[in-house]
Order: sequence, then structure tokens, then C-alpha cells
Amino acid sequence: MAIRELLKEELANSVRMERDYQRELARLPRGCVVKKLIRGKAYYYLAFREEGKVRFQYQGRDMDVKKIALHRKAKQDRIQYRKLLSEVRKQIKFMRKALRAKQAV
Repeated sequence: MAIRELLKEELANSVRMERDYQRELARLPRGCVVKKLIRGKAYYYLAFREEGKVRFQYQGRDMDVKKIALHRKAKQDRIQYRKLLSEVRKQIKFMRKALRAKQAV
């Protein structure tokens, strides 16, 4: 029975971690900065998905370096959180299967 209780506790922790990762993903700024060269001049756009389509929102000819760095960092964080979220979901799936399994006699 002790193993079953440990699995339940670990499952609760994993569900909490999943919720936290989803919350952090929602807090990150959406999209990524795209630099387009049009007639030799640079224009910055924010690319993101909306209703299944890629949208570009004009940001201006000169974009703040800090804002570009913020979006690059957010992109890296998004990749990391998605990877962690995937691993946690696999753990949750495994633990739920283990808890449903019947005890061996």
C-alpha cells in the first residue's frame, strides 16, 4: 500500500507541475519577431498564429533591441516549457495507468 500512496502523491505533484507550466506558457508574449527586407529597408513584424493562420503585426522600422531580446528569450523559454510539459504529461499518463492496475497476488 505504501507504493500506491507514493504514486498518488507523485501524481498530485505532477498535476500541479503541469498546471504551473501551462500558466507560465500563457504568461509568455506570443509570437516571434521577424525582420523583413523590403526594397533594401528593414521592417520588423511580430509573427503569431491566430485561428490557424499565421499573422504578421507591424512593429515599425526600428525596433528596440531589448524588445527583440525579450521575444528571443520568450521563444527559448516556450521551447523549454513545452518540453517539460510533455515530460510531465508522460509521467501523469504512466502513474494513472499504474494506479489503475490491479494488485498482483
